[in-house]
Amino acid sequence: MPPAQRKPRARTYDPAKVRAAVTAQLQYVREAVAGLSAEQWALPTRLGDWSVRDLVAHIAMCVGAVSRYAEQPAPSVREVALVDWPAATAAHAGTVDENTRALAAQAEPEELLTRAADRLAVTLASTPDDRLLAGRVGAIRLDDFLVTRCIELTVHGDDLAAALGAEIPYDRQALAAATRVLADALAAKAPGGSVEVRIPPFAVVQCAEGPRHTRGTPPNVVETDPLTWIRLATGRMSWADALGAAAVSASGERADLSALLPVLG
Repeated sequence: MPPAQRKPRARTYDPAKVRAAVTAQLQYVREAVAGLSAEQWALPTRLGDWSVRDLVAHIAMCVGAVSRYAEQPAPSVREVALVDWPAATAAHAGTVDENTRALAAQAEPEELLTRAADRLAVTLASTPDDRLLAGRVGAIRLDDFLVTRCIELTVHGDDLAAALGAEIPYDRQALAAATRVLADALAAKAPGGSVEVRIPPFAVVQCAEGPRHTRGTPPNVVETDPLTWIRLATGRMSWADALGAAAVSASGERADLSALLPVLG
């Protein structure tokens, strides 16, 4: 029988850096939408029939969730680890869509972002990192939930940039956290050591059952950049399109991740 696959060791994230990253990436989004015209707010996005207005309302909702959950009674037991969060989101897509549309109809998107930013600042100043939150997918620590906000802000910042045809800066810590969590989610989804996935400069993980290399260059290697990886991991880009655009390199007979993507529901 093949040897048991070792469970990857959980990464740790500096809470102070994560807090700063969430704040910085939110500010980049706010600057990107400042002064948009009515025509720009109505532009389509790559998220179904969401407009830019819907997308920005969703970003505000994602950030506002930190304060909403922190204002609720704390759960007694942690239920969700950070690496489990990406796979757990798919079941709630319908509710998220309904809530996003309702919020977009309530107020102007810039106002929603301002409210979310103001509430976030208060929450971060008064809430310890280990405080449990009653999140949508289960009880999760505040420090872990803030890492998921790095993912949301980075992914949807990329969605916004694509819709507006503009460039939006990425906070390095937010981009790194998003890259690493989604890479670790792949390793958790397909444990093993036959394929090495490299996303310089932020992450290297091994995944997929099969022969495990012990030294030297592994026989199956996938390599790409952080933004391409995030698009692949969230279904914004297909494996075939990434290969066709030379945005990803894959060597070895097992170096095909198409069946394992996306990892974020």
